[in-house]
Formats: sequence, structure tokens, C-alpha cells
Amino acid sequence: MKSPVVELVNIHVTLTGPGGEVNILRGIDLVLPQGETLAIVGPSGSGKTTTMMVMAGLERPTSGEVRIAGTRLDNMTENQLARFRRANMGIVFQSFHLIGSMTALENTALPLEFARKPHPLKRAREALDAVGLAARSNHYPAQLSGGEQQRVALARAFVTRPKVILADEPTGNLDQDTGKRVMQTLFELHRNHGTGLVLITHDQGLAKLCSRTLRMISGKVQDIGEDEYA
Repeated sequence: MKSPVVELVNIHVTLTGPGGEVNILRGIDLVLPQGETLAIVGPSGSGKTTTMMVMAGLERPTSGEVRIAGTRLDNMTENQLARFRRANMGIVFQSFHLIGSMTALENTALPLEFARKPHPLKRAREALDAVGLAARSNHYPAQLSGGEQQRVALARAFVTRPKVILADEPTGNLDQDTGKRVMQTLFELHRNHGTGLVLITHDQGLAKLCSRTLRMISGKVQDIGEDEYA
């Protein structure tokens, strides 16, 4: 049996505002084995992105345990979390989050440089070549299309060879054809690297590409079987 790369145990996230407490996540349990793919679907406000943020250590749970590759995150300091993310996770956002003053090559090499890995530019060139952007490596984000920017974001996420990729609506800002090409690239990288993949999406078609799907409703999760897709 494959060892789990993501484990959430009884995760609760509760926020307190002027109107009282709001329960964002209510007892989330999930396990993702190494190298497997998981889609999380559900309506806006159901807690999908908060779940991903908890996995990434970017949101602290009110209670419960978070383990990535066997390491518990919820009791780490911010500096420890940053170092752990750098070594073990790749994160892909809907809005690309590329640095406008850096070329595609420099954006891709950035996590390697932060981690003080050897030959960061050489490895970044290889990552850009893997997503079909070797010829665009010296272009700035403003000179790239939306699909090209997202492929740079994919190269940056995979360049450190992380144990898990967390992707939050990675095609949300792209047209259908471009989004399809980006997803083909994402799953090809997943297969080539054996990386665990968690995909947050509204698209049931994309969810079907994953080995397992969870639906989130009001901060809780349920498994979706093949016969439940519409």
C-alpha cells in the first residue's frame, strides 16, 4: 500500500466575526496516497480553497491534524512552514502569481534559488522545456498569453520535484481550449514525476481525470462515485 502524501484528520476551521462564529470547515478527513490524484469539487463558499490552504500550511486549522509526506504541519512555526513548502510542495493558483519584473526563466528558478539548490537556471530551463516554453524563457509575463503564463506557473511548481502539487482552479482564467492544453500539461507532469496532485475545480470534466473525487458542501466532504457524475 502506498504511503499517504496528504492526511487531514478532523480538520475544523472556525472564524469569528461581528456576527459570531462561522464554521468554514467542519471535521474534514481525507487521505491522498503518494502519486495519486484527487479532485475536490463543490459550489463557491463550500470550503474547497480553505481546504487547500490548510493542506499548504497557509491557513491554520482551528483544530485537527495536517500531515504532508508524514510530517505534521499544524504545529510548525511560519518559518518552518515556509521551508517545508519550499522542499515538498508546489502550488498553482488561478491567477498565475508570476513576478512581472522577472522573465519566465527567472520566475521558474525562484523556488530553487530560495532553497539554495545548485544550478537553478539550468533546472529552470529544463522545466520550461518540459511545458513547451523553452523558446519563451526570456519573455516577461506581460509578453506571454494567459495559457503560457499558467504553464510557467506549472514549471515553477514542479521544478523542485515536490511530493505534492496543490492546484486551485488552474484553468479558471483561461478559455476552454487553452485550459484543456494546460490540464494536459499538468497531468503529464504528474505522471512523469509521480507527484501527488490535489485539484480544486468547478469543472466535473476535469474532476473525472482524477483517480478520486470529493464533493464539498457546507464545509464537509463526501466521496463521489462514477455513477454520481452528471
